[in-house]
Amino acid sequence: MSNSLVVKAASLIRNGDIAGAEYALVSLADTEGDRALIAVLEELPPKDLLAVIREFDASKESVVNLLVTPEQFARAVVMEKLYGDHTHARLRGMINAVLFRHDAPTGEFLEAIGDVDGGCEALIDYLSDRDEEVVHFVTYDTFNINLMEERDAVDKAEISDHDWKQLTWLLKHEHPDMFRQIWPVLKTRLKERLRREAELELLEQQQHEPEAAAPAAAIPKKTVTIDPTEESAL
Repeated sequence: MSNSLVVKAASLIRNGDIAGAEYALVSLADTEGDRALIAVLEELPPKDLLAVIREFDASKESVVNLLVTPEQFARAVVMEKLYGDHTHARLRGMINAVLFRHDAPTGEFLEAIGDVDGGCEALIDYLSDRDEEVVHFVTYDTFNINLMEERDAVDKAEISDHDWKQLTWLLKHEHPDMFRQIWPVLKTRLKERLRREAELELLEQQQHEPEAAAPAAAIPKKTVTIDPTEESAL
């Protein structure tokens, strides 16, 4: 049964019917129990599992998301790059939906992601649009970039947003080895982004203020007078 369902789910996914594939998997759990679905998920290729998981976010709890193991999920997460989503919106949605679901072993999921090749890179992508806040948090233990003084450490209860703040807090305080691989990359990307933004701002200023830089044609040319009686050195 499991083999035929794996083939059926893979076929539905190839044809773009992700909802149909998820329904087939959930139906198995309804008829034969969670263990049967867990066995099928073990056989399902990571790319097919990813196709199902990434369709759902925290607001749409899925039986597949509830039963996926940390190792299965970690393998799926690192394959997200195959979709070329530069916004990483789906990546954040699926990580939030699985790691922060009710009673999820969040620490085990993070450890599994850290253990797989490309796992930390996936978390860097997850945090990429919050690079400034994350780097600031490293020094000041606050996500408020306007606060630049020593203060008491942020309490976990203050950042339980089931999103990037909570993940960053967990990485820094409970998975420091992983965090040391993540935040320096974000810091480097932040510096590069700020440099590009500064260059773009300067270019826009020059375009709106042409008088600030006189064009080469407006600079008077120096006239050189040659004495006709002077013999050429050649």
